Amino acid sequence: CAAMAHGHGPGRCRCCCGEEAAERGAAWALYLRIDRQRLQCLNERREGSGALVFRAWEERGDRAKFVESDDDEELLFNIPFTGSVKLKGVLVMGEDDGTHPAEMRLFRNIPHMSFDDTAREAEQTFSLNRDPLGELEYPTKIARFSNVYHLSMHFPKNFGAETTKIFYIGLKGEWTEAHRHEVTICNYEASANPADHRLEQITPQTHFIS
Repeated sequence: CAAMAHGHGPGRCRCCCGEEAAERGAAWALYLRIDRQRLQCLNERREGSGALVFRAWEERGDRAKFVESDDDEELLFNIPFTGSVKLKGVLVMGEDDGTHPAEMRLFRNIPHMSFDDTAREAEQTFSLNRDPLGELEYPTKIARFSNVYHLSMHFPKNFGAETTKIFYIGLKGEWTEAHRHEVTICNYEASANPADHRLEQITPQTHFIS
């Protein structure tokens, strides 16, 4: 912990690290904005397992939840969002062996991508390092990923094993709800005003009694 390195006591350290962990967890919360009904993972060995890797940052260490490829080492995720996303970073966690993906290619706003479609040039390609603890963040070119309603992630190869295994994928960024801002503002004002009036009525009575 950074706080302990600066000579603070253990109590201070726990507080500081707890806040840091909460902030990190909040930063990786885009999994909540995935339209899971339409999420696809192509070449997954067990149906539905691809969706399991998108979960809370604090739960990334749950090794009972993972996706493994089937016929070869390739995996392709089609990830639709419930609004518009500005994607800032990605985290990929696997085993510390040959099954860990070695490359990641990102595509934006191409719904229902197939393996044939991956022949086109990706928006951004990353060489991955083995990351069994979920610690390595890969920053995106934000200008290319500032208005994403659908993200495709292609993992074309691993570190030499027959199949690829992924335990956790973290998505970091900002989410904007689609076309509902006016409704939200109206509801907020309608619910806020009665509460304000109630407070004005109650405060003088309480003061008078005491």
